[in-house]
Amino acid sequence: MSDVQTGDIPNLAPDSVAPIQTDVLAPRGRFTHKPRILLMYGSLRERSFSRLAVEEAGRLLAMFGAETRMFHADGLPLPDDAGADHPKVAELRDLVTWSEGMVWCSPERHGAMTAVMKAQIDWIPLALGAVRPTQGKTLALMQVSGGSQSFNTLNQMRVLGRWMRMITIPNQSSIPKAFLEFDEAGRMKPSGLYDRIVDVMEELVKFTLLTRETADYLVDRYSERKETAEELMARVNQAAL
Repeated sequence: MSDVQTGDIPNLAPDSVAPIQTDVLAPRGRFTHKPRILLMYGSLRERSFSRLAVEEAGRLLAMFGAETRMFHADGLPLPDDAGADHPKVAELRDLVTWSEGMVWCSPERHGAMTAVMKAQIDWIPLALGAVRPTQGKTLALMQVSGGSQSFNTLNQMRVLGRWMRMITIPNQSSIPKAFLEFDEAGRMKPSGLYDRIVDVMEELVKFTLLTRETADYLVDRYSERKETAEELMARVNQAAL
């Protein structure tokens, strides 16, 4: 198969085929700044266990050498109930653009992620201009539950991460009976569940450092190289299917 030429595959558009560039996959100077990680959580309660969980995640990420910022969804309108110039929408989109990786943590409600979590994700556009703002960014997933351990919310968010062309890391965290796992000060108690969060954040930083300089190249697609920017804009921003 190594001797196959583009002329032997008649369905290909030869001018749009690009050879694998191994030098691009290992650029110099990839560790010139701290990984930039955006933390998002899916509850507006005063004592929000998803917020407490991402606060713990943020401390761990800082220990592993990352720079973190957290988005608070209070005041964020429902999707399509305001314009992109709404202050909270603009804040979220600016943070997404700033970030090189993300942590999403949602409670499980009725067997699914919360509306608060989904609304945040829905406000992240598939395209800003001809650029997808999430593609190639790393993603770590966490969920908290009031009852027994579940992975429904994690599975849903993993589908969303794939749809948004993010590099969703293999490890993940599910915290059952979250009300038992945090002390009165809001700090997570020592346990195997806490150790899993350490694992996830360590893995997120590693994946972010490994991929951030090559993210655009990793998600570069043959089919999109065949399209012009105008054609791409028309397709991803169409008003109706």
